[in-house]
Amino acid sequence: MRVSLTFDNGPTVGVTDRVLDVLGERGLRASFFVVGSQLERPGARALAERAVAEGHLVGNHSRTHTVQLGVLDDERIADEIDGAAALIGPLAGAERWFRPFGGGGIIDERLLGERALAHLRQGGWSVVTWNSVPRDWEEPIRYVDRCRQEVAALDWAVVVLHDLPTGAMDHLGRLLDGLAADGAELVDPDAGFPDDCLVLRHGRPVR
Repeated sequence: MRVSLTFDNGPTVGVTDRVLDVLGERGLRASFFVVGSQLERPGARALAERAVAEGHLVGNHSRTHTVQLGVLDDERIADEIDGAAALIGPLAGAERWFRPFGGGGIIDERLLGERALAHLRQGGWSVVTWNSVPRDWEEPIRYVDRCRQEVAALDWAVVVLHDLPTGAMDHLGRLLDGLAADGAELVDPDAGFPDDCLVLRHGRPVR
């Protein structure tokens, strides 16, 4: 039972820093899929820099996180992907990771679309989705139990949490301790992600 822990929509001052503290206390590494416009907020870039310095992965989660790529034209697609990449800059590693905006964790034709996929292929992007969305933004306490249940049903869970000011991250330590008690192995970003959550790897189709 493996778990790749990922955080979307940050960095958020007062939240992401505490997430990094909790992960550091347990010697765990995770992936942070940041929204480009968030990096322009005071103090946010320093948090992303800290994440990289502490061994976490920083990936691209679009520039504005407002519209799913599958409904956009070529110009807007380029702005959402490349605009965020420009803001992230050297914080991204050698492999450029992108996670599309799912609109509540839904994977359907609006998630990417052929235009966005073509753009991502051309740019050599690696694209990762998810198979566990415990909806921490809706139920900032109860998501812990839901996440443990979802993880228990999967060989390799890619869990999406959000480093946003909902109060959910106040319970991150309880979640991590519960997963450890369940026998889950939290894997480093260097291990990559399971094929069933990969769309592209270095611009090449996975599924």
